[in-house]
Amino acid sequence: MKIILVRHGHPDYENDCLTALGHEQAEKAALRLKDEGIQQIFSSPFGRAQQTALHTAERLSLSVNIVEFMREIKWGSSDGNAVYADGHPWDTSLYAVAQGFSLMDESWTEQPPFCNNMVFAEIDRVAMQSDEWMLSLGYKREGANYRVIGDDTNRTIALFSHGGSSSALLSHLLNLPFFYLCRAICPDFTAITVLSLSDVKGSLTAPMIELANDSRHIRSDGVSYAM
Repeated sequence: MKIILVRHGHPDYENDCLTALGHEQAEKAALRLKDEGIQQIFSSPFGRAQQTALHTAERLSLSVNIVEFMREIKWGSSDGNAVYADGHPWDTSLYAVAQGFSLMDESWTEQPPFCNNMVFAEIDRVAMQSDEWMLSLGYKREGANYRVIGDDTNRTIALFSHGGSSSALLSHLLNLPFFYLCRAICPDFTAITVLSLSDVKGSLTAPMIELANDSRHIRSDGVSYAM
């Protein structure tokens, strides 16, 4: 199976929709994806992700399947105590690096001011519910890997979501620290990341990264990554 992750286009966050620029970016992404053999499209329930997905869905004459677990994650203090930059994951990861922490060593997240960030509950939510989604696709989580149990896993799907929820998903699928991925893969608008898994029924498999954070289709817009 090939899983194509796509971040939404340039957003109007207040109204949870795409701007005119966002629609242009989403159409460019659709043109980029039209020959990828996508057979099924999934989206976060948020408007900006759904609107981005629709550009590709309409071009391929496919429907958009909503997956609630990929709604954007929440962050901030879970107990009323302030955390760095209100616990914003990307600012927190930058701060951690500036303080000399290794983002591959998660022990620093167990200490103040990071340990009371509600983002950890959100990461756990995405991980748990993504296992249910992967099971519906024919992959059963076993430890750090996946057992191929489905009969229809030789296909390509696309999932449209957000910078935060996609980082949480990748953290679980790839068994890498969430804050590490916040620095290693900071998805631009409509950036494309591609994972592949074995389709040999009965085998154990782990995702392989074929492409990460590809936003070449919108580079001419001159819009860089922004949350």
